[in-house]
Amino acid sequence: MAVLLSGVAPVISREDDIALRRLHYTELLDAAHIREEKDDGEPVVSNGIAMCKIHHAAYDRDIMGISPDYRIELRRDVLEESDGPTLRYTLQGLHGEAIWTPRSRRHKPDPDLLAERFDRFRAHGSFPG
Repeated sequence: MAVLLSGVAPVISREDDIALRRLHYTELLDAAHIREEKDDGEPVVSNGIAMCKIHHAAYDRDIMGISPDYRIELRRDVLEESDGPTLRYTLQGLHGEAIWTPRSRRHKPDPDLLAERFDRFRAHGSFPG
């Protein structure tokens, strides 16, 4: 597993889930930074979200954002695209859903970091309603 943040792998194994969809193949999981390393993001669990590689890429490229209240949002162009079942089920189906978060407060993504990152996401495109 490509662990970018210390402690995320144990959280995944203890909690037995990932933030966006149930996926138990740890080889396909990444730990996505909320505040990226290049922006002085710290390698701590509260600055990370366990995601599959597709969701991680979408998050890093501001195709998908996660609000401070843990809701997933996609850019309008992605929602309006018609490109088959992979796009429909892997990304479009997540729009408006809440991510799964660990029970332990210290393992939850930091809402302040999410707000900062969500503002960046919202600055990169057009969004529904």
